[in-house]
Amino acid sequence: MSENAVRSVRGSAHLAVAGLGLAGAAWALRAVWHIRLSTAGVPAAGLPDQGEGRHRPLTSLEDSYHLVSTAGDLLVLLCAALFIGWLWRMRDNARALSGERPRYLGIWVYASWVVPVVNLWFPRGIVADIHRRSAPGHKLPAVVNVWWALWLVGLVTGLGLTYHDSTDEIIARAYQGVTGLLVADVAVVGAAVAGIVMVRTLTAVQILHMEGRLRTPSGDPLKETVRAFDRD
Repeated sequence: MSENAVRSVRGSAHLAVAGLGLAGAAWALRAVWHIRLSTAGVPAAGLPDQGEGRHRPLTSLEDSYHLVSTAGDLLVLLCAALFIGWLWRMRDNARALSGERPRYLGIWVYASWVVPVVNLWFPRGIVADIHRRSAPGHKLPAVVNVWWALWLVGLVTGLGLTYHDSTDEIIARAYQGVTGLLVADVAVVGAAVAGIVMVRTLTAVQILHMEGRLRTPSGDPLKETVRAFDRD
């Protein structure tokens, strides 16, 4: 162990799990509104954005979607802050446990999510590096790859467009062809659920490594990792 002392990670893990749960619920609600918009169809007055800078008054359904979208965006930002907070704490502990510098510079804990191209693999690499240094010799849990695969599907199929397009443009997409939006919605909700499992699993493994108890008397490390996470 290095000169840096490890710190408790349970609190930040619980906050990250809560953030992921809220973000997943918000995105599921967004999916419900996408379906409602698709089912309702384009109003007789046409799309909200009439072109050439002209916008018609929103219907009650469209107006409510604006509220759902705004609330969802705020919850996603909260989730991002809580998740990165957990990632930083895990990274610090992994460095203290291994006595080695992390593979990725600290700036990438933030920037890897938004810098084009590297955002396709750096975040997963950071998570994998944390686990490798926290529990050397232990295989990366499969849930990490499930989480990352679902996140990439959501990113490629519509998540990026959701934050690039205006809300009225998203409404138009829901009216004209909702399939892409729903694929992204399902992938993002799935990534949130997988993220919860990942946070719980990696946190528990790190805790067990810190306590010097990677194996249980019964020989079932998976069950013990869950118990370790839940123990406060």
